[in-house]
Amino acid sequence: MTFDINNKTVLVTGANRGIGRAIVEEAIARGAGKVYAAVRNVDSAATLVAEHGDKVVPIRVDLQDADSITEAAKVASDVDVVINNAGVATNSEALDGDAFTNLEFELDVNLYGLLRIAHAFSPVLKANGGGALVQLNSAVSVKAFSNVATYSASKAASYSMTQSLRESLADQGTHVVSVHPGPIKTDMADSAGFGEIAEPPSFVANAIFDAIRDAHFHAWPDSMAKQIGSAYQSFAENVVEADMSETPT
Repeated sequence: MTFDINNKTVLVTGANRGIGRAIVEEAIARGAGKVYAAVRNVDSAATLVAEHGDKVVPIRVDLQDADSITEAAKVASDVDVVINNAGVATNSEALDGDAFTNLEFELDVNLYGLLRIAHAFSPVLKANGGGALVQLNSAVSVKAFSNVATYSASKAASYSMTQSLRESLADQGTHVVSVHPGPIKTDMADSAGFGEIAEPPSFVANAIFDAIRDAHFHAWPDSMAKQIGSAYQSFAENVVEADMSETPT
């Protein structure tokens, strides 16, 4: 089953900069009729509105604030595609003194934030015919790096949840996409020390909409991601995406 983004309504969390901004711009370039720029501070989306006019609608969403997400789902009741791009990283190693605090913060945003989005928007997507739910999970969700140990763990957890959502939402016709970027030119990549090998955010945006169009579950946007994805492909196809009738004990 394919999905055409043309004239559809899209919501993007963390839309004001970096990958999120690139996703908004790519959605509009592919013909989206409206894009909700879901951000913690609606003023931060002003430049997007100035550039794209009423195609961009700022809306407040804080992944740590369940009420803000519930209210956003009421406002964006016409949404066809929800892209949960927002996330946080603290660049903590496993044995750092603040590892517990940082992991708690990253789990609250990267894992519980996804779950809050899914709970609020799944009924909206169902009412509008199914659509798509997209989660930014990172290459570190399948290959941890010690300098971002707690971030890697939080993204591994969100990837696991995304797999479950794929199965849970299939019956309502919602296609779920798990996106696994490697180093992308963002402030997050710079702070983690990956700035020199990072690639453009547009790679991620293109991979997302290609995966939605082609009904793929995994998306590996950039050079490092493709390398990891190629090695992971057999497991992904034969285990993660396989139809297993019984839950392992």
